[in-house]
Amino acid sequence: MKGISLWVLSTITVLVLLFGYHTSTSSSMASGPGVVATPVPTPAPGTGTPAAGGSTVTGPVAPTRWGPVQVQLTVQNGKISNVQVVQYPNGNSRDREINDYALPVLVQDTLNAQSADIDMVSGATVTSEGYLQSLQGALDKAGR
Repeated sequence: MKGISLWVLSTITVLVLLFGYHTSTSSSMASGPGVVATPVPTPAPGTGTPAAGGSTVTGPVAPTRWGPVQVQLTVQNGKISNVQVVQYPNGNSRDREINDYALPVLVQDTLNAQSADIDMVSGATVTSEGYLQSLQGALDKAGR
């Protein structure tokens, strides 16, 4: 009898822990097509303001599983002088946490490479794919 009681209590404990675990996708805000990321009024971390005298081009909105991604470039004297991420997934705290880390890395890699030939950021694959898609569209518009 003691063994059965212990087994029942253990099973109940495991079930409570299992169903009580919240993942980043368990939020109603992170559910598929209904997520809409809005443009951020300030530049993403690691980006500055557009340089004077350069031409600014905006890439297409790249729809991703977690929300749209859109990149804006400033090209001055044939070089990428500035990158801003106009839209990115920010529907929940996990999206913000990932993108606060990933976007500055992607922006700096773009400025260093002066092209879309950059690596994706581990842990931010979806955002990285959207970023690269919008970045390539902006580069195409800029004739690069």
